[in-house]
Amino acid sequence: MAKEHPRSPAEMAAAPQVLDTLHRPVRDLRISVTDHCNFRCVYCMPKAVFGTRYHFVGHDGLLQFGEIERIARQFAALGVTKIRLTGGEPLLRPRLEDLVARLAAIPGIEDIALTTNASMLSPEKAAALRKAGLRRINISLDALDEDVFQRMNDVGFPASRVLQAIDDAAAADLRIKINMVVRRGLNDTEIVPMAERFRGTQHVLRYIEYMDVGNLNGWKLEEVVTAKEILGALGERWPLEPVKAQRYGDVATRYRYVDGQGEIGVISSISQPFCGSCTRARLSPEGQLFTCLFGTRGHDLRALLRDGGTDETLYETLAGIWRARDDRYSELRATAVPQGGQKVEMFHIGG
Repeated sequence: MAKEHPRSPAEMAAAPQVLDTLHRPVRDLRISVTDHCNFRCVYCMPKAVFGTRYHFVGHDGLLQFGEIERIARQFAALGVTKIRLTGGEPLLRPRLEDLVARLAAIPGIEDIALTTNASMLSPEKAAALRKAGLRRINISLDALDEDVFQRMNDVGFPASRVLQAIDDAAAADLRIKINMVVRRGLNDTEIVPMAERFRGTQHVLRYIEYMDVGNLNGWKLEEVVTAKEILGALGERWPLEPVKAQRYGDVATRYRYVDGQGEIGVISSISQPFCGSCTRARLSPEGQLFTCLFGTRGHDLRALLRDGGTDETLYETLAGIWRARDDRYSELRATAVPQGGQKVEMFHIGG
């Protein structure tokens, strides 16, 4: 009988490192548990496109928690130590804490995080996720001004409720990052107010350049507020200094306030691409594996699982996909057009 994976922690540590064609290891697995979302953010799921007739993945098409766990175990055997659950809005998936508990029990997985709009993050849910093994949570909040925020989420959801959810997550002992996508002419006036709100807390505010993920959000280069502009606006109020990256493959460039009131991060995929150190694989809700956020073609893992594929076969399939990986879309954005079809949408594989 073929040997099953994952191997023991000692075997995993001794195994040869699996690298892609650009010598990048796989360290991070981002799992989108649903493509449904209760927001219609204008930079991700504009209401004009994603209305009542849009076809999302049905229940039978979704990977079940046991299938996700099997895939995650083989990724751990390949070297993944960090898992992030995304969507859509992942808290729309019932009993998400059960999946967290399954993933937290996998040998080699050191960190489990969640990205959410926090609309469904009650004190009870935050506590249940923490108890199951969640350590960190990224909460999307694009503005403090209610008119601006509600215009961005386009469903009238108030910023005040997201702020309450942030407090609830902190009370559950979750480490918190706040994600702010900045789009010129829409919420760029909120750059400084957001910093002022979260300075002095233990929460890290991360500014994200508006990205050309997918095909349906009407992205325009002139609407991108660059990292340089963001740092310039902040630096006029509070001097900043760079902070060394914590680990290879980190997407955010870190800065701290010179006066000791915490730090911020800037994710600059447009103006300062970081493809060269990308260690992330992405799994869609129906089991398509993508090796790039801007990918055009996935690899069908659901079919492999449901057709009786063994863990050994799954491991070898994942290793083969990663070894063949050559993605670096952000570095080639200005000179190349993605081959093989349209880019996958942000809501389908998370950020």
